Amino acid sequence: MDLDAAEAAALDELSRSVLRDHGASSAPSLLDDLSLVAHRMPPRLIRELRRFRTAEEASCLVVRGLPVDDRRLGPTPLDWREPPREPESEVHEVFLTLATAHLGDIFGWSTLQNGRLVHDVLPVPSHENDQSGHGTVELAWHTEDGFHPYRCDYLLLLGLRNHDAVPTGVAGVDEVVLSDGHREVLSQPRFLIRPDTEHLRHARTLTADRGSPHAVQLMEDEPEPCAVLFGHPDRPYLRIDPAFMSPLPGDPEAAAALEALTAELQRNLTDVVVSPGDLLVIDNYRVVHGRAAFKARFDGTDRWLKKAVVTRDLRKSRAHRKSPAERVLL
Repeated sequence: MDLDAAEAAALDELSRSVLRDHGASSAPSLLDDLSLVAHRMPPRLIRELRRFRTAEEASCLVVRGLPVDDRRLGPTPLDWREPPREPESEVHEVFLTLATAHLGDIFGWSTLQNGRLVHDVLPVPSHENDQSGHGTVELAWHTEDGFHPYRCDYLLLLGLRNHDAVPTGVAGVDEVVLSDGHREVLSQPRFLIRPDTEHLRHARTLTADRGSPHAVQLMEDEPEPCAVLFGHPDRPYLRIDPAFMSPLPGDPEAAAALEALTAELQRNLTDVVVSPGDLLVIDNYRVVHGRAAFKARFDGTDRWLKKAVVTRDLRKSRAHRKSPAERVLL
């Protein structure tokens, strides 16, 4: 979807007015009224987001044309903890937060960026080799937070800066060709997915002084066997993270099925360049995503995206949140 000039201008003005009224993209006052405020977005965009959610005709949605002024952004921060020098990026955080309201509930993780609801995706010095949004090596494709039963339904990436046109790779489960036997095996709980290193690193920090392990650490030590394909057999959903998963020990049939699916997803991988002003919405139940390797300069001009995750049902994770209204999973 390409925004026209009037829609782009309306979104920009709405985001700026919301930021003036509430002060931050994750302000409690904004989150309380998010669905009301979000309905002030252009009707055509609302319809596209709602249709993406309900019809499941497409596995990714790209919205282009949000005005992003590179000069007003200020330099790309060197760390997600570093506050941006200019407030302009917060305007775009507001737009991203508003967009999530038409897909479900925005949420965060205590083990990622201190529970922030909107993340900065940017290279961080000394983390170049990490399998995360802060690395510069190839980020292997995966289901977002695939190890967790309450992983997101949708992942949103908003481009602020991408001078090098670093692509995001996507591949959908609808395009894979598998034998009936492999599909049957992949639909059975014969696979283990462990937490990625970023979740684990922050989990260890959170529990360093309390003596009891974090829930994420327990998922590392005793992962629950799961199926890779689930939902309707004619159009199944997908849960996979090859870098952090394996078949159950001693199950060559599961290993062969996983290898076949991995090869099919790799064959269907398509590059999407998230340019400034582009919003990429990924159905995390139907698409894997990754990122090509690139060279960071750490001079303020590196790739910079904003990221948010959305669940269609926040209630199902209640045991992992402090209160019904809390949006951060512990």
